Amino acid sequence: MKKNITNKILMVRPAFFTFNEQTAVNNHYQKLDSKPAQKIQNEAMIEFDKMVEKLKKIGIDVKVMQDTKEPHTPDSIFPNNWFSTHYSNTIVLYPMFAENRRLERTDNLYDYFDKADSLNVIDYSNLEKKNIFLEGTGALVLDRKNKKAYCSLSERADEKLLDIFCEDVGYKKIAFHSYQTVDEIRKPIYHTNVMMAMGENYAILCADSIDNPEERENVIRELENDGKEIVYINEYQVEHFLGNTIELINNENVKICVMSTTAYSVVTPEQKNIIEKYDVIVPVDVHTIEKYGGGSARCMIAELFI
Repeated sequence: MKKNITNKILMVRPAFFTFNEQTAVNNHYQKLDSKPAQKIQNEAMIEFDKMVEKLKKIGIDVKVMQDTKEPHTPDSIFPNNWFSTHYSNTIVLYPMFAENRRLERTDNLYDYFDKADSLNVIDYSNLEKKNIFLEGTGALVLDRKNKKAYCSLSERADEKLLDIFCEDVGYKKIAFHSYQTVDEIRKPIYHTNVMMAMGENYAILCADSIDNPEERENVIRELENDGKEIVYINEYQVEHFLGNTIELINNENVKICVMSTTAYSVVTPEQKNIIEKYDVIVPVDVHTIEKYGGGSARCMIAELFI
């Protein structure tokens, strides 16, 4: 039987992680200060290595790809944005918004697949030339069990390409718009997986970020129709990356909810009770990566279903 969650993941160990000016134009979770770039890299690498060690100890099969210093790819630690894998030996390559993030794509990826020669590769990356973007499982929150693709449309998530993806991979499109308040102005949330996460039996959702009532009700209805128990979170919790979690399964078939310690610090007892009906919560400390990269635990993990 094909599982909808996996115990095999790929993570990319950073060679020079730092604040990325090209992504900060619409990722408002990134923060810049005067800390030296090399110190940021050193701290991020420690957080990365400890996260990998922790996941391996609890029975997750973690494959680690080492990034290189050249070309400089400050966000290589977030590989889920440029590729995703699917049953039927399919890999999808996505077009990326920031030019320096396009450099993250590497053929070294195929070294981590047993049957790379027989892969079905769906490659949308050439659409970057037309300024059409769909940034992987950052833009897409996939309900693999019910074959639905939830997507908050933004500069990094084009609806026409979303339609093509859904047709190619066999998913139903659930498109909407989500927003965050930046300096008292409502601005689009750059990635869906910041305000929403998908478990097999539950979903984490910041419904308040979906300003359009019809779109909000549609998302909730789709989740409820599939029997998902919804963990409602607020914008403060989104800013603390509670929406950026991922459900994995270990080698003993125990479901794991991986979230950052930042996210765990803002979970209410009621929210925790819902998640722990289905998963064991595993917090990981990635506060440096969150601050300068604007992404958290889920962004660092690319699921392997091949």
